[in-house]
Amino acid sequence: MDEVALLCMALAVLAYAAFSERVRQAPLSSAMVFVAVGFVLGTEGLDRLSGNVTTTGLEAITNATLVLVLFGDASQIDVPALRRDVAVPVRLLAIGLPLTLALGLLAGLVVLPELLAVEALLIAIILAPTDAALGQAVVIDARLPSRLRQGLNVESGLNDGICVPLLAVALAMADVETGEETSRVLRSLVEEIGWGVVAGVVGGVVTTLVLRGARRWGGVARIWRPLVAAAGAGLAYALALILGGSGFIAAFVAGLVFRITYQSDVEREVELVEEGSSLLAAITFMLFGAIVLGPALDGLSWTVVVYAALSLTVVRMVPVAISMIGSRIDRPSVLLMGWFGPRGLASIVFGLITIESVELPHAHLVTQVVALTVLASVMLHGVSAVPLVNRFVRAQGSAEVAGAPGAPEDDGGARDTTRP
Repeated sequence: MDEVALLCMALAVLAYAAFSERVRQAPLSSAMVFVAVGFVLGTEGLDRLSGNVTTTGLEAITNATLVLVLFGDASQIDVPALRRDVAVPVRLLAIGLPLTLALGLLAGLVVLPELLAVEALLIAIILAPTDAALGQAVVIDARLPSRLRQGLNVESGLNDGICVPLLAVALAMADVETGEETSRVLRSLVEEIGWGVVAGVVGGVVTTLVLRGARRWGGVARIWRPLVAAAGAGLAYALALILGGSGFIAAFVAGLVFRITYQSDVEREVELVEEGSSLLAAITFMLFGAIVLGPALDGLSWTVVVYAALSLTVVRMVPVAISMIGSRIDRPSVLLMGWFGPRGLASIVFGLITIESVELPHAHLVTQVVALTVLASVMLHGVSAVPLVNRFVRAQGSAEVAGAPGAPEDDGGARDTTRP
C-alpha cells in the first residue's frame, strides 16, 4: 500500500468520523462511503490499492474485523431480555437458516445453470450469514421491540459461525468429491460448533478472570485494561482454530460468556473492541471496493443481477416468514426482520476463503455473484435502514411498540454502538 493510498484511506476515515453524528440518522451508512472510496482508489479509478494488497492480506484483515465485531456484538446483548425472547433467534437459526441455504442453492441452479451444483451450494453458504452492522438502525434503536432487535443481533452473531463448517464441507466436496469426504460432513459440523463453543467459553471466562483480578489486587495497569477484551477475543479465535473448531463461533460465544460472567461495566471494558472493529471494518470495506468490486463487475450479466436480487429478497424473506409461523409476531415485524438480513463482512470473508482454497471452474462468476450481492446489500440496506425503522415505529405507535409481547418497558440502557 503506497503513501497516497494510505493518505486517502486515513482522510476518508477522518472525514466520515467528523460528520458521523450528523449522518447517523441520514440514509447514508459508513459501509456505503468506504466501499465508494475503495472503488475510486481501486482498478476502476486511481489504481492506488489494487496492486499493493493481496486477497490473502484482505482475508486476514476481514477475519480480524469479524472476530472483534462478533465479540463486541455478543457482549452488548441484553441477556435477561434474550432469555425471555430466545425463541426468535432459535427459529431464525434452526428453521430460517436451513431454508435460506436450500433456497439459495435452488436459485443458483435455476438462475445460473452453468454453475456446478457444488458451486451453487458454495454461493448459498457464502451469502447465508447476515451482518447486523449494516442495519444498525434496527439492532440499536430502543423504540423497536427488544425481541426483534435481540433476535437479529444473535442471529447475525451465530449464523456465520454455523456456516463455517458447512463451507469447509462444501470446499472439500469441490476439491475432492469422494465418499470419504461425504461421510465426514456430520462429524465436521459437530466438531466446528462444539470446539468453537468450548474455545469461546474459555476465552470469555479468562477475560472475566483477568479483569476481576485487576479489581481485587490491581494487577492490570489502567493503560492495559482496554486491551484485555480484545486479547480475549483473539484467544478464543486462535484456540478454536487449534482445536479444529469455528473461530467465529468462538468469538461470539466468548463475548456472550464475558457479558454473563463479568456483568458490570461491560460496555466500558469493550470500548477498544468496538473502536478497533470500527476502524478495521472501514478498512475492509475500502479494500473490498478497491480489490474485489472492480474486477467482479467486469462483464456482469443480467442473471447475476437476478440472483443478487433474489438473495436479498425471496431467499431471505420467505425463510424468515416461515420460521416465524406460530410465533405471534405481527406481519410488519416479520417483514422488517426479513428485509434486514444484510450481507457484509462474513460474506466477504467466506468469499475470499473460497477463492483462496479451491480452483472452481466458474470462479469469476462465483465472485461476481458474491460481490454484487454484498454491494447491493451495502447500498440498499444502508439507504433503507433509518427510513424503514422510522416508518415502522410510526405505524406501530409508541404505545403499541412499548407494550408488544416480549418488548420490555426498560430496555436495559441500550447503548449506541454505531460504527463509523
